[in-house]
Amino acid sequence: MKTINVVAAVIKKGNKILATQRGYGEFKDGWEFPGGKIEAGETPAEAIVREIKEELDAKIKVEDNLGLIEYDYPNFHLHMECFLCSLVSADLTLLEHEDMKWLTAETMDNVDWLPADVEMAKKVQEILKTEALSQ
Repeated sequence: MKTINVVAAVIKKGNKILATQRGYGEFKDGWEFPGGKIEAGETPAEAIVREIKEELDAKIKVEDNLGLIEYDYPNFHLHMECFLCSLVSADLTLLEHEDMKWLTAETMDNVDWLPADVEMAKKVQEILKTEALSQ
């Protein structure tokens, strides 16, 4: 089975994180953390900065590595490194996605996450809840 190496950005603003809705391909209309494939010669952190510029025309700062998601889809294995990021530029422009939403810990279950993103969404939801309790 082929392995696809990708990166995903968990973009946080205040107590909310960004979810984007795929506008193309096999998983069209599913919700995900934005990102994409790592290109030859790039580090994962470099790849996520480039991908967010390409997909959302936004500049981000990588804050932390949230870990790795390994997921077996029917036709390939996904190796997804996830990064907690903040926005450097204020505006986001949807260049590849159909829609986007800023979600809180309470609203994260309101979107239909893609299978590989479910585990990270649960982890991020716990991080947001913990932060809310400590404020």
